[in-house]
Amino acid sequence: MTFADILGYSAGFVTSLTFLPQVIKTWKDKSARDISLLMFIIAAVNEVMWIGYGVLLSPANWVIILTNLLVLSMSLTMIVLKLRYT
Repeated sequence: MTFADILGYSAGFVTSLTFLPQVIKTWKDKSARDISLLMFIIAAVNEVMWIGYGVLLSPANWVIILTNLLVLSMSLTMIVLKLRYT
């Protein structure tokens, strides 16, 4: 694994953590009143497009794919929490 690979996976991991504090707070508080549903829908669509892009590259770019799969899972979690706790 090259330094660029390590940097890419590390950056992807940190990027994947961006929504984690909000997911945890919403889960703990059982409230999503102040959360923007549209923001997380837009984020989810964006992540699906990035995953598609990563898959279509030759060879497929696993940093892009894995990072956006993780962020997509958190975006979808927030969408579910928003619908459940509003």
